[in-house]
Amino acid sequence: MRIAVVSDVHGNLPALRAVMAGIKAAAPDAVVSCGDLAAGPLPGPVIGLLRGLDIPVHCVRGNADRGMVEAFDGTADPAVTHEDDIWAGIQLTRDQRDYLATFAATLTFDVDGLGPVLFCHATPRSDEEIILATSSQHHLDAALAGVHEPTVVCGHTHMQFDRQASRHRVVNVGSVGMPYGQPGAYWALLGPGVSLRRTSYDLQAAASEIRRTSRWHKAESFAAEHVLQPPPAGDALAFFQQLETHAAT
Repeated sequence: MRIAVVSDVHGNLPALRAVMAGIKAAAPDAVVSCGDLAAGPLPGPVIGLLRGLDIPVHCVRGNADRGMVEAFDGTADPAVTHEDDIWAGIQLTRDQRDYLATFAATLTFDVDGLGPVLFCHATPRSDEEIILATSSQHHLDAALAGVHEPTVVCGHTHMQFDRQASRHRVVNVGSVGMPYGQPGAYWALLGPGVSLRRTSYDLQAAASEIRRTSRWHKAESFAAEHVLQPPPAGDALAFFQQLETHAAT
């Protein structure tokens, strides 16, 4: 089985559309989304695009997906749920809300050349925990405790990496819609190996589409800061390293 993996689309419809063209060309057997699919400028159309694919699609729940469902249900706590997730959640139809609610905490599939692969959003035990290319072995051992699959695929921190961590290979596929570093849409193709990919697309046209079609008051800043000129990868890594250190204390 060959699997295309997307993560952290964050409602960026033009980026997902570009990646889907690449996925179609690669002709995998299935698509797995590793979470945070729709929280962003165009939540409904992004959900519609993913659901409309003519190959099997399997979805993992991210923290933003969880927050959107809670926002729709009126149970989100503004003290812990990001305001962007709340906005996106109240844009949903009941059918879209129910679709997000079906997302699994983790999924496992057998992938050609890799064997059993566990898919999660952040870590297998949490949809918010941070693991990085620079994380200590001690931290990774704790985050992956009890995981039997030799390969773990995740997203959440929006930065690609592929590292061996003791008996586990940990792969972050990056972010389709909110990357850090070089502009573009990041994803991965699994089987028989791991191919980390970046799809270029028309950034100016994408920014214009987001500004024109989204009802979100942050659409302009999203287009500028996450499409046209994403934050530098080094700055993002330093920020996440601080969060990782704080969580460990």
